[in-house]
Amino acid sequence: MFEFEWPWLFTLLPLPWLVRRLLPPAAGAGGARLRVPDLADFRVLAAGGNAVATSRWRLAVAALAWLALLGAAARPQWIGEPVEVPVTGRDLMLAVDLSESMRETDFVINSRPVDRLTATKVVAREFIERRAGDRLGLILFGQQAYLHVPLTFDRDTVRQLLDEAVIGIAGRQTAIGDALGLAVKRLREEDTTHKVLILMTDGRNTAGEIDPLRAAELAAEAGLTVYTIGIGADEAVQRGFFGSIRVNPSSDLDEQTLEAIAQQTGGRYFRARDTQEFEAIYDELDRLEPAEHSGEHFRPRRALFYWPLGIALALFSAMLAVRGGGRRDATGPHPAATNTASTNKTATAAHDAAAAAEVR
Repeated sequence: MFEFEWPWLFTLLPLPWLVRRLLPPAAGAGGARLRVPDLADFRVLAAGGNAVATSRWRLAVAALAWLALLGAAARPQWIGEPVEVPVTGRDLMLAVDLSESMRETDFVINSRPVDRLTATKVVAREFIERRAGDRLGLILFGQQAYLHVPLTFDRDTVRQLLDEAVIGIAGRQTAIGDALGLAVKRLREEDTTHKVLILMTDGRNTAGEIDPLRAAELAAEAGLTVYTIGIGADEAVQRGFFGSIRVNPSSDLDEQTLEAIAQQTGGRYFRARDTQEFEAIYDELDRLEPAEHSGEHFRPRRALFYWPLGIALALFSAMLAVRGGGRRDATGPHPAATNTASTNKTATAAHDAAAAAEVR
């Protein structure tokens, strides 16, 4: 649908005519007179016959230019069809472990071994894409915890910045309690109906200033629901000097603490041993925290002011170009005046020749 945002500006359409009618004429415009002995040199004006037509043409072009200028100032715009805005009223934080142990390559994606962080990114990327209507945030933690992405509806930004995260950027150790405390600090004052934290780690708390269970108490008091995910396979094969041996790459995973955190805050603990379990966890989280949204709508608007503005500038430029050409023509010698001067010079020369003959 097409409309003008400020249609009242069209009331200024007669403004140039009012200015011309109401303002006094320029000084000296009515008192000066030109007296000439002979009107023969001005007969060309009567022969032209198009001065009035030229004036009317310029007036019409100026009126169109003024109309186009007002049309641009009135802000024309095209309003699209209503678009539903998904809003759940939920704040959802992701806390991702970037400690050195996340380099363990015990996940497989497309038949290729990958490290734990890569698997986390791949699965979380799809989860983030499905969270339409949630305000998402991202916390990265290692030896220290820091807010990487504040709460935002911009899912693309959250996904991109998660993809750019690298192991070791926050230190080699794991500060689970600090990550949980930072989430509580950021979500405590938010005026939302539901606050959720998904904490993903492959180890135990080995750094930081806050005990994870104490941070869980603070989270429960702030109304924060925490879902914890333990990352890492239970069994892997390593080749040694005496052959292959089976080891547990997740021996450092503190599942007991992660379960206690989830239970104390009303959440759940999940175990991600491979990408299939990882995907199933996020599907379950979608079921536990559905992304149902309200029926709010907005209509996209596209500005169109540049079209009438361009027309106005083109018309004004054409007027200036035509006016400049007319002035150059007026400054040159008029043909009628040139012919008259030549006739006078010829008559003067003939008179001088006759006088010389009489003298002789």
